Amino acid sequence: MPQAKRTETWDAPIDKIFDVITKYEDYPEFVEGCSSINILSRSEGESKVEFGLNFIKKFKYVLVLKEERPNRISWSLESGDIFKRNEGSWEFKDLGDGRTEVNYALEVEIKGFAPKKLVNTLTEKNLPAMLKSYHDRCKG
Repeated sequence: MPQAKRTETWDAPIDKIFDVITKYEDYPEFVEGCSSINILSRSEGESKVEFGLNFIKKFKYVLVLKEERPNRISWSLESGDIFKRNEGSWEFKDLGDGRTEVNYALEVEIKGFAPKKLVNTLTEKNLPAMLKSYHDRCKG
């Protein structure tokens, strides 16, 4: 199964990072390829969100996101057009002085046959650019 992991240090406080990442409705403004967001439900510590993406082709999927403020956000796939599996997490460690260690992990499995280019685009290739967009948003 394709997976991606990355650890970075961001010049942003842990609470600001958590707030930016859990404000899913803003993703189309700054996450490349994210064309729509529909918050299906939201309660303390959990959100169900439908993501619309446009990478090589358009597709939608629903994730259930567990939010453990301020250190962790994890998700699992509820349903979707293209994914058989989509699980991952953000983990944060406060380093002090407004800096935060950010750990991102993703594991996906595509339904049926998927071109390697599509899978690589969804995991490894876009990961640095995606993380940069979140980091820039946290600094902005």
